[in-house]
Amino acid sequence: MAIDSESLLLGKQVPAATRYAPELLFPIPRGEARHALGYMGEVPFEGVDIWHAYELSWLDSSDKAQARIGRFTIPATTPNLVESKSFKLYLNSLNNTVFDDEAAALACIVRDISMAAGGDVALAVFAPDDPALAGAQPSGYCIDTAAGHWPRREPVADMLECSRAVVEEQLYSHLLRSLCPVTGQPDWATLWLHYRGPALDHAALLSYILAYREHQEFHEQCVERIYRDLQQACRPEFLHLQAFYTRRGGLDINPFRSSGGGEPPWLRLARQ
Repeated sequence: MAIDSESLLLGKQVPAATRYAPELLFPIPRGEARHALGYMGEVPFEGVDIWHAYELSWLDSSDKAQARIGRFTIPATTPNLVESKSFKLYLNSLNNTVFDDEAAALACIVRDISMAAGGDVALAVFAPDDPALAGAQPSGYCIDTAAGHWPRREPVADMLECSRAVVEEQLYSHLLRSLCPVTGQPDWATLWLHYRGPALDHAALLSYILAYREHQEFHEQCVERIYRDLQQACRPEFLHLQAFYTRRGGLDINPFRSSGGGEPPWLRLARQ
């Protein structure tokens, strides 16, 4: 199913909504991008898309403004991802909306995002100064000093190299950069992976990550492409993969994909 570019708000000048407007939410079917990766039916991974929303605010019954940071968890099994600008515009349409209490506000938001995603979405909220959301460091070894280079071509699985030695390791890179498929603007992320299997060559992995510098795809789709290529190249016993994208429009997106049995790192990185 092709994206209806006429309805898509991304890349367009849109005035801030002054009233509650759930119709702003724009779902994008996951199926077409997954078919392009060779997944014609059930996908061979588990996962969630974790969003942090820093512009979450509404009015209580006395017209007093409330502000929270929201952590949305959208299952990768939902048929749709939610386009980020529409998500931002929707959340800001709540700014002058009166709710009886916090529970009513959260129930409304969860209902609307779940409807757009096509499945059950979870929402946890935090005070703006909650130390639980302080910037953290990913676990493992940073490969950014490896002898990788920008290959000046699209990322493909045969860029990755593995040895016969079986290892278990956690690796990360701060150098993932991809482009929005609509606006062409850059999106930056830290990529983290935990696997057990034939040892990945760190320089080749870094070059593969750098190949995304001119690659145009949504955040969630990039992570699923990386997951597929790592599986094809090295056939690990298990693989957990997450990208921590930097904030844009008051939102950061952190897609997590796993072969099973793993939990996403419930982190917010310092750069986010």
